[in-house]
Amino acid sequence: MEFRDLTEALWAIRKKDISATELCEHYSQRAVQLNPRVGAYISLNQELKKQAKIIDTKLASGEEPGPLAGAPLAIKDLICTEGLRTTAGSKILENFVPPYSATLVERLKRSGALIVGKANLDEFAMGSSNETSAFGVCRNPQHLDFVPGGSSGGSAAAVAAGMALAAIGTDTGGSIRQPASFCGVVGFKPTYGRVSRYGIIAFASSLDQAGPMTKTVRDAALILETICGHDPMDATSSRQKVPLFSRDLATDIKGVRIGLPKEYFSEGLSEEVRKVVEKATTELKGQGAEIVEVSIPLTEMAVPIYYLIATSEASSNLSRYDGVRFGYRAKFEDRPPEDLIEFYSRTRGEGFGSEVKRRIMLGTYALSSGYYDAYYRKACQVRRLLHDQFVDVFESCDVILSPTAPTPAFRIGERIDDPLQMYLNDIYTTSTNLAGLPGMSVPGGRSREGLPIGVQLMAGQFREQQMLNVAAALEQLMQFSQGIPDVG
Repeated sequence: MEFRDLTEALWAIRKKDISATELCEHYSQRAVQLNPRVGAYISLNQELKKQAKIIDTKLASGEEPGPLAGAPLAIKDLICTEGLRTTAGSKILENFVPPYSATLVERLKRSGALIVGKANLDEFAMGSSNETSAFGVCRNPQHLDFVPGGSSGGSAAAVAAGMALAAIGTDTGGSIRQPASFCGVVGFKPTYGRVSRYGIIAFASSLDQAGPMTKTVRDAALILETICGHDPMDATSSRQKVPLFSRDLATDIKGVRIGLPKEYFSEGLSEEVRKVVEKATTELKGQGAEIVEVSIPLTEMAVPIYYLIATSEASSNLSRYDGVRFGYRAKFEDRPPEDLIEFYSRTRGEGFGSEVKRRIMLGTYALSSGYYDAYYRKACQVRRLLHDQFVDVFESCDVILSPTAPTPAFRIGERIDDPLQMYLNDIYTTSTNLAGLPGMSVPGGRSREGLPIGVQLMAGQFREQQMLNVAAALEQLMQFSQGIPDVG
């Protein structure tokens, strides 16, 4: 029971070729069977079958259950789900069951979508390989010895392995697009503010944005229609009208100006990735697109800007995990703590993993007295200049095309002890978060080892439709062989 994509499966439910219960049971069984090897899920939804039967009852009675009725989705375990454990991949939240759901989850539920389970991730979304999760490493379904990318590695792996038909991830510096590239799926980060952040456990509030991870571009467009839109619970939520992305999807790109940023094709880009992007460029040009070279000089500053701003905001956001109000608390079985400082130190020292501690310390230092102006404020000023460079570039092109990541997926354990190499993996993705732009990764080809390679597209703020149209054309042209990998 395999469908090409979510859209096809939803149509089959409407035609009564299959019931929502049968579809969800299939993906639930695959999740149970494959998760010990893949590690895509932290928790599974034990109420899935009951919820699917409600959808079938509505359909049988003629009641409209919503445009995503019966859709089996994976939700990144950074997003609150009422009554379903939400851990952020961290020991400090290992037993946290939210009393409410994130706005985007509520919108998905109202549309008839169903949650197969909560997807694995790097702890608090801090990582590019899904190796920092307190609940075990997630593996790339295309090759189990390789990482799926991060931090939304579990979401990407669940879709790629056929353990869900689509997923929701979050992207703070590339955490949707990079794992999508590594696992061979479509990953979409909307414009900052398009999707409400209410109920998403905060990493870096000015950068975080949720989006879909799917098998096809049309699936991404369909899910975007549901989760986008203003939310009064999020002060940064945009009031921009949400287009019917899937209805308006078009593949005619004649005359579309596609920019190639020269800074994205410098030293450090693997030859295999370069060839895939060059092929994509050639194919798009053959369909009538106009290819123009553009320049974003501050690209080289994107990673340091990102790691100053993101860690500073993380230091502030993660200060709430003190062991008093909720979450993990150190036990002090031998003796009571001498004071509150010792209580906090033990709790946070035991509850947080090493990467999260590293980023909290970096951010606290950047925000400290005497260093705030030199580091955090300066990073914010350069961020604004980077944003302005993108505005200028979109005067000469409609969409930017680039690599998603410098290399295909790397082996588990290869970079975990080298933070600098791990951070440089985000060199092509962090800029869109800093500038608040939409970006996405579309599967483009494979490496010699058979690992997927994605092609990144970026557009101006709230220009998602234009980017989706180019992505749909690219998807047809590249003819990436998706399939379901054999993971045992």
